[in-house]
Amino acid sequence: MTRVKAPKSTASESSIALSVNAMWKSYMQNTSDRLKLIDAFLVFIMLSGIIQFVYCVFVTNFPFNAFLAGFGSCIGQFVLTASLRAQVNPENSSQFKEVSPERAFADFALGSIVLHFFVYNFLG
Repeated sequence: MTRVKAPKSTASESSIALSVNAMWKSYMQNTSDRLKLIDAFLVFIMLSGIIQFVYCVFVTNFPFNAFLAGFGSCIGQFVLTASLRAQVNPENSSQFKEVSPERAFADFALGSIVLHFFVYNFLG
């Protein structure tokens, strides 16, 4: 009787798990609450876009302009929020010397308003 050997990937799986665990602990310890809130919003926007895309592919894409407006809104808001995160992050202060966190948020808010006017107009 021959034995089937299990793959020897447990060592690499455990090293990946240790790496992810170390990265998560470092993120939780070294990231400010403001950036964690922005990151949580980025994850929400990404999941919302994925759900819309999956719904469009597997259920229906009628009306298609509504899908395009919602999906475009997710993409645009993700880009604006990622830009806000880059400008607010203290580690990037050398690249954004003249941009205060208040100015970055005002730019984000104005960009979001303009984006959503376009999205609303696209809905028809």
